[in-house]
Amino acid sequence: MLKGIPKIISPALLKVLAEMGHSDRIVIGDGNFPAESVGKDCIVIRADGHGVPELLDAILTLFPLDPYVDKPISLMEVMPGDPVKTPIWDTYKEIIAKHDARGAAAVGTIERFRFYDEARTAYAIVTTSESALYANIILQKGVVTDA
Repeated sequence: MLKGIPKIISPALLKVLAEMGHSDRIVIGDGNFPAESVGKDCIVIRADGHGVPELLDAILTLFPLDPYVDKPISLMEVMPGDPVKTPIWDTYKEIIAKHDARGAAAVGTIERFRFYDEARTAYAIVTTSESALYANIILQKGVVTDA
């Protein structure tokens, strides 16, 4: 065990977060996200039994967001005509505001199928047991500074 590392961060996830460099992206997928098929060319980490919000909070404790892009966080847009509501996005924005001064301004959305295309180029995908729909999120890593 290590001090200061959130307990929800597995050794495999900690290794991936440390390996990632500036502008690398990581996906946190909900329980319906096709992590294995979309992630066949990247690292897939299982976080069964956990939801996206608690993983997002833990990851952002260690992971700087890219300051050189307007929207270092991307959410999967709801398909037109789909009556699904996304209150989990408000939870994400509260969590993000704890870790990045841009808060909700750091968050953008990507059309569903473009989201899958972007996820295919991610460094890693973390698959969760999150039951909320459209709860998938992509984070783009920034740099760690002395400040």
